[in-house]
Amino acid sequence: MEHLAQILLLLAVTLGVVLVFQRLHVPTSLGYLLVGLILGPYTLGPTIAVPELVHLAEFGVVFLLFTIGLNFSLPQLQALRHQVLGLGSGQVAFTTLMVGLLVWLAGLPVPVAFVFGAVFAQSSTTIIASLLAEQGEQNTRHGRLGVAMSVFQDVTAVPFLVVIPVLGTAVGAGVLATTLGWALAKAVFAFVLVLLAGRWLLGPLFHLVAQRRSSEVFTLAVLLVALLSAWTTHGLGLSLAFGAFLAGMMLGETEFRHQVESSVRPFRDVLLGLFFIGIGMRLDPMALPPIWHLVLLGALLIVVSKVLIVAAMVRRSGIDAQTAWRTGLLLSVGGEFGLALVAIALDATVLDARLGQVAIASVLFAMILGAVLVRFNGAIAARLARMPAQATAAAESAEVPADAERLVVIGGYGRVGHTVAVMLQTSGVPFIAFDPDPARVTQGRADGYPVFYGDIGDPALLSAIHVERAALVVITVDRPDTALAAVGHLRRICPEVPVLARARDLQSSTRLLEAGAVHAYPETIEASLRLAGTALRMLDVATEEVDEAIQGVRDWGYRPVAPPEATGDGKAPG
Repeated sequence: MEHLAQILLLLAVTLGVVLVFQRLHVPTSLGYLLVGLILGPYTLGPTIAVPELVHLAEFGVVFLLFTIGLNFSLPQLQALRHQVLGLGSGQVAFTTLMVGLLVWLAGLPVPVAFVFGAVFAQSSTTIIASLLAEQGEQNTRHGRLGVAMSVFQDVTAVPFLVVIPVLGTAVGAGVLATTLGWALAKAVFAFVLVLLAGRWLLGPLFHLVAQRRSSEVFTLAVLLVALLSAWTTHGLGLSLAFGAFLAGMMLGETEFRHQVESSVRPFRDVLLGLFFIGIGMRLDPMALPPIWHLVLLGALLIVVSKVLIVAAMVRRSGIDAQTAWRTGLLLSVGGEFGLALVAIALDATVLDARLGQVAIASVLFAMILGAVLVRFNGAIAARLARMPAQATAAAESAEVPADAERLVVIGGYGRVGHTVAVMLQTSGVPFIAFDPDPARVTQGRADGYPVFYGDIGDPALLSAIHVERAALVVITVDRPDTALAAVGHLRRICPEVPVLARARDLQSSTRLLEAGAVHAYPETIEASLRLAGTALRMLDVATEEVDEAIQGVRDWGYRPVAPPEATGDGKAPG
């Protein structure tokens, strides 16, 4: 019962802090860190001491990398290999080298200098992605480049996860080089293994699971794949997070990508929150006053070094100065993986308690300062690039694809959904479609259409696909309850996005309109109107007169043609 009381206290404090941070539009990761600080052993008041939660929190990073992999598939890696792979690896290498050299020149041992360099080289993918989405910059050139480079940072952290524990033992340079070489060889082997498994096993497995039409079974399958892949790489001596990233990347190439993301998101958010709380518990506020100058210097070193190095590398690759500076500002944010590396270094006794406090506090302050720089990256970059604000805005708008704002989401890929998709495709309007029937999804993808597995009535799916960015949602499902639920969720999530819906009859149409649909077409009445219109034209009634009569019926909510039972009083309207 003691542990239950501590868990309840943890949940209560976390809920209060997160609500405040969300209201202030501050990244919730910083809120979790504050919770850890409040409930940690170094502050007055209650202390949380549940060892099981610490072990459970380790899976937060696992699921974070899994969801990142879902949105960063192998074709994307291949398309960005020249820019991102070169820039990403170069940024990590140069930052680690420069920071490590400065720390070594300050008189600290080489292993300690290496750890500080590796920690300071990392950036927060979650903070960058969330701020970009909030500011509407996720589709800009600097947004895509910054997120891709931050993701690649997470991948390059794998050798650090292997090397840093070794630094805690007295080994020579030869042993260290051999260890790193084996780590890279194992990483390549794990990549090939997961790639083959993903090609041959994941697709059939999820087709089989999807046929059950059970969200519980689907979620269990997702957890099994993510954790099995993580366990595989861990068995090879690599990190759990690396295996999860590979599994996500393989699933990101399938039609189940969006539903997988919506299924794993609750686990990711909760466990990642626990991870940040655990990091916050390691920070001792009473130890900061004697080392505040070192913390400030460390935070400035993180921000300045990455801004300068990233901007210089991006600019040298041939990209314009404004984009280069904005990308550098994005990557200035201190990273979660940096905190994870600090925790590993402390456990391996590479860092003592004092240096650990310096590293943790520096990363936290860099997170806060970097978040401010990301918020105002456009104005800052305009000054650094010596461009007027008008030019900055013009360049930013030019980076967004012209048809990005015309994306249509189709809910249901039966006969009606397929017809809508064909018409949109013919007109050159981009769209994505979702259906819970794997057979329909398979057929749609075989026809060359972007059809994915998922239920349009699932609010988690709507959030996962960022439905608020769509220009229009068309609901074509033949299930009135699902359609009604979907319209209700859409009105709450994105009230500004118009919704068109298919209805069976007038009653269903009325309910959908009341729920928030812009138009809801009762298919039986619409078919009757088309038949009546054709009959009247064949009887030589003027086309204009027929069209006017049909549109009049629609304008009056189909009441003139409603059956007697649909009027509520047993009489047809006059």
